[in-house]
Amino acid sequence: MNTPSPANSFADPLGATIIEGGVNFALFSRNATGVSLCLYDADDASEPSRVIAMKNCGNFVWGEFVPDVGAGQLYGYRVHGPWNPRKGHRFNPNKLLIDPYAKAITHKPDLRHEALFGYVREKGDDSVMDDRASDAFAPKCVVTDDAFDWQGVGKPRISMNDLVIYEVHLKGMTAHPSSGVDKPGAYLGFVEKIPYLKDLGVNAVELLPTQECVDELHFVETGLTNYWGYSTIGYFAPDSRFAATRGEQVREFKTLVRECHRAGIEVIMDVVYNHTGEGGHLGPNIAFRGIDNAVYYKLREDNRRYYTDYTGCDNTLNLGDPDVLRMATDSLRYWVTQCGVDGFRFDLGVTLGRPKHSFDPAAPFFMALRQDPVLRGVKMIVEPWDLGEGGFRQGGFPVGFAEWNGRFRDSVRRFVRGDEAQLALMGYHLTGSSDLFKLGGRGPESSINHVTCHDGFPLNDVLSYKRKHNGANGEENRDGTNENFSFNCGVEGPTADGKIIEGRLRAAKNLACILLFSQGVPMIAAGDEMLKTQSGNNNAYCQDNEISWLDYGLLEKNADFHSFMKKLIALRLGHPVFRRRRFLDGTAVDDMKALDIAWFGAGGELPDWHNPKGRFLAFVLNGGDIRNGENLFDYDVLMVLNMEQNDVDFTLPEMPSGGHWARVIDTSRVAPDDFLDSELTGQMADEPSIIVKGQSVVLLVGHV
Repeated sequence: MNTPSPANSFADPLGATIIEGGVNFALFSRNATGVSLCLYDADDASEPSRVIAMKNCGNFVWGEFVPDVGAGQLYGYRVHGPWNPRKGHRFNPNKLLIDPYAKAITHKPDLRHEALFGYVREKGDDSVMDDRASDAFAPKCVVTDDAFDWQGVGKPRISMNDLVIYEVHLKGMTAHPSSGVDKPGAYLGFVEKIPYLKDLGVNAVELLPTQECVDELHFVETGLTNYWGYSTIGYFAPDSRFAATRGEQVREFKTLVRECHRAGIEVIMDVVYNHTGEGGHLGPNIAFRGIDNAVYYKLREDNRRYYTDYTGCDNTLNLGDPDVLRMATDSLRYWVTQCGVDGFRFDLGVTLGRPKHSFDPAAPFFMALRQDPVLRGVKMIVEPWDLGEGGFRQGGFPVGFAEWNGRFRDSVRRFVRGDEAQLALMGYHLTGSSDLFKLGGRGPESSINHVTCHDGFPLNDVLSYKRKHNGANGEENRDGTNENFSFNCGVEGPTADGKIIEGRLRAAKNLACILLFSQGVPMIAAGDEMLKTQSGNNNAYCQDNEISWLDYGLLEKNADFHSFMKKLIALRLGHPVFRRRRFLDGTAVDDMKALDIAWFGAGGELPDWHNPKGRFLAFVLNGGDIRNGENLFDYDVLMVLNMEQNDVDFTLPEMPSGGHWARVIDTSRVAPDDFLDSELTGQMADEPSIIVKGQSVVLLVGHV
């Protein structure tokens, strides 16, 4: 039944907004000829309880104020317009659509229901419109109230250079029975594990996507799942799959943020604005495609039936359009202002900088974020590549954006593995990758250093497998990268050989030391601190099971390494010498004659940076006047990396401030002698030289 339109309706803000006496609904569609607002009494309802014809409010916004409804009301849209795929239009008023501004969505669509598709799938021809109603199968939007009790807890507001980031999948943190939480796999289950994160010492979590996503059809048909969640359909909506109580995902997500902040931990969201979960031209009509396909997506100029695809996911969001850009920035502001998040990591960041085709560091998306009074004050991290032409843009993003440093990851793995021609690259990466970031006016905090992340082998598997073992993904081991720069230390996979186990543990400690003591911002992949394994799977995107979940039983098995990681994190955060805001350049520190950094080869000479066989490197960090905008003084530090097979008798250099060196860390030793003293008193090195064992890292600190 159609209900007459009341006179008062508002075009701004978009979405469903509770105001006195009811709710104002507003939807953008530039090419629609009409919009129907559908209200529902149940999320599986096959018919709406009310259908309201929305008014054209101007500026391509359709609006309606509905009295006597409020929080909890279920709704969706039917959008009228031409069905002409060759011209880019896929309007089908038989399909119920998600509001792009919905703050909560009832459930995920099951794409096995063919009524969710705008065309007749049985014919395989998307030129033939499907006239079946999708109401019974489509998710509904939920009107939400933004009110939440933050209990006076504010944001930690940690400087970028002071972060130690823990990248983690929200469900994977607690889904395993060993997690011991009451709400496994849920926002509230994650809250129960915050003391674990606090004890580990990290001060930021980077959550894999927690915006509402969809399981694409191929997942459903193969019995797998979109575990990682990089297929967004609701940019304002916390993912319903993580709610401990059905329909409570907004409140529970805010609770997670509040309790992280209470513990001094910032929350960074991994977000996907490069594509949506609707797929290519044969995908479903569940949101953007049916609202205004020709606006929301980049379409091929030669045939607008098809989508431009820079992402490998069959479509690309059209952020070059001002109204699509508005949707993206409105959603980011919502997460900051209403949900309290501290920053974002942007998936396939190069795609966000393609207003037309080529990458532009001054693209509208980046400029909008830099100028926005809310967003310019939060952490912005990009994944600096995509699958389009010229898609690798490491170091090419503007001021204000940090980048995942894939070159750091690859060079560090190769150096520890013993590959040739890595010495000069290590010099850059240990000092914040000035070769990538300095020219653009950025500092070391622009480099998000990592040796592992969710995508690829975990740390244990980097040291246990030469090749990927992705059979469980159902793609005959074709998926996942073949270039892992991994090494198995002699045996592929698990082993009982004590020497191999010892070698893997030493290599893990070497990698951890380089990660935590390099300038830049370290990021630890969840589970690496307990040497998690994925049994050689380097692409666990579809594995919602024990392959991906954290097994806390490993804390006992690998207690040595877990304790070592905790001490490394504490050492980094306790000493600004590891967290400089300016690049080290080998110049004198103010009035002191000593340089900010000094480099040494095995004989105490300058390193031969161009020697392809060089596998030894040492350097001294001057702790005098760190120059982070204030006078900060710290210990002098000497770090020695020997990836040679043989031991090296290394002559100790003079301390910049005079005194004696004390050995604090030596990865060639077994616990507890591998980390001698967390207070940095260590073991005095009274001799003029020390023996640095082959394939080990030694850290010494200066004492006057």
